[in-house]
Amino acid sequence: MYQKFEDRQKSPARRFLLIIGIVMFTLYFVMGVMIVFWPSFPLMQGVDMKWKIAFGALLIVYSFFRFIRLIKQPQYGEE
Repeated sequence: MYQKFEDRQKSPARRFLLIIGIVMFTLYFVMGVMIVFWPSFPLMQGVDMKWKIAFGALLIVYSFFRFIRLIKQPQYGEE
């Protein structure tokens, strides 16, 4: 049984890339939500509200696109 568990362990590089992928998903998602729901977002001063919502929604969609790609990566030994 221990051998089966050891076969499914990820290398340190894969584990690091997984953590970076999760951090980037969270960053894009939170940034998109902040842009949409924070009326005076500091980086978007003077931008029309419809463009702020469009850009925030684009960031949210992109974050889910990255998350789906992260999940669908081949697992260890399936390459």
